[in-house]
Amino acid sequence: MSSNTEITPAWHLFLFTLVGACSGLIYTVFKGDGEPLLASLGFSGIAFAATYCMICWLGDAFKRVGFKGRDRSKRDQREIPETMGAVCAVIYLFTMILFLPFPFYEYLVKSTSGGGNRDLTVEETYTGRTLHRFPHNKLGEYLSALLSLQSMAILGVADDLFDIRWRHKLFLPAIAAIPMLVVYYVDFGVTNVVVPFRLQPYLGQLLNLSWGYYIYMALVAIFCPNAINIYAGINGLEVGQSIVVASAIIANDMLYISVPGHPATSAHLLSLYFLVPFLGVSLALWLHNKYPSKVFVGDTYCYFAGMTFAVVGILGHFSKTLLLCFLPQLFNAAYSLPQLLHIVPCPRHRMPKFNPRTGLLHASTATFKSPPRPVIATILRLLSKLRLVQLHEQDGEIVECSNLTAMNLFLVHFGPMREDRVTEWLLGIQVLSCAVGLFVRHQLALWVFPHDNLRFSMGSFMPAAEAV
Repeated sequence: MSSNTEITPAWHLFLFTLVGACSGLIYTVFKGDGEPLLASLGFSGIAFAATYCMICWLGDAFKRVGFKGRDRSKRDQREIPETMGAVCAVIYLFTMILFLPFPFYEYLVKSTSGGGNRDLTVEETYTGRTLHRFPHNKLGEYLSALLSLQSMAILGVADDLFDIRWRHKLFLPAIAAIPMLVVYYVDFGVTNVVVPFRLQPYLGQLLNLSWGYYIYMALVAIFCPNAINIYAGINGLEVGQSIVVASAIIANDMLYISVPGHPATSAHLLSLYFLVPFLGVSLALWLHNKYPSKVFVGDTYCYFAGMTFAVVGILGHFSKTLLLCFLPQLFNAAYSLPQLLHIVPCPRHRMPKFNPRTGLLHASTATFKSPPRPVIATILRLLSKLRLVQLHEQDGEIVECSNLTAMNLFLVHFGPMREDRVTEWLLGIQVLSCAVGLFVRHQLALWVFPHDNLRFSMGSFMPAAEAV
């Protein structure tokens, strides 16, 4: 039976119209010296169409080479193509390479003497809204980010191929982040952070973390991909949460570039240039991965998506804002720690358990081969009373507990539920969390920091520091 998805005539017409309109937009920007952000929108539309079509056409090819899996949350447990996140990542990388001349054309060609002579550059000052051409140091950041994303995609495919063990693949994102961190050190090297105003009498306005800041950035690069990877397992959740987080960061970026002359404009434009095409390819993948899923995304997409967020957060100097959009992932990671550290038994797969009789998902469980230590048992019983875990006891001993993931906790609280409803609720929580995170970033942060840098003027802005 073929796994390729047929593209309907209506979709053919829509995709053809979309590609035509986006191609016209790109041509207009190129010929008319328009804003690169408009070209990015055009490339994103084409990337959406390419991703949608390639996923439709490559299902059988992926299954033939072993990229396939069974959807265990369905009665028929049908076999569907897996690792389609690799298609998404490859098209995204090609899109970003093709887009490269648009933000840098002004520097590489127009601003050089002789129309391209690299030996002598002419400095120009731009005013108004035509400022969105980047200097050479941004080109280094752009290319290093692409190299890190490419490395992460390759390592993600390797994980899907060889099923690397958790303790080994945990640090794969740190390896992929090396090109970006090296260029950050060479070209920028800012390791200062803004100190909360109540601590400024003791530490000063800025605190230099030195090499500690690079460790922090490496940890962000490790956290983001792995946080998405462990908050996964049901149709549409991996891609859906990435779409929500990307949309929230895009909204935050738009706030900054809407302020004329804001000194952080170029950093947030760089973020937009990476996130708008990411949103395009992710939306196409989500249409195939949403309930009932026709494809699985694989670990490749989780790593690629998480690294994309880490890249824009680090290079855009808003990593703390990024983490505020990862509140459900932060909770899920902290809640999962007892199992990840094997304090509580950790089965290979912790996704919710499907009941074929009712068609509903239930909280899956981990089985204790021997009774837990008294202190662990006491903590688990306390968590059970707080409805943070579900226990099964025999003869006064704990023999099973629900797996410690946010998905299972949701089912412990609200009972068995259909898979699509679980995804909808979890994505709704993600939307609410991102909204709360941005509110905290731009309003409640004023309780801790003297300014919201969205309102900084050129004179008061401190460029040598990480944003709040």
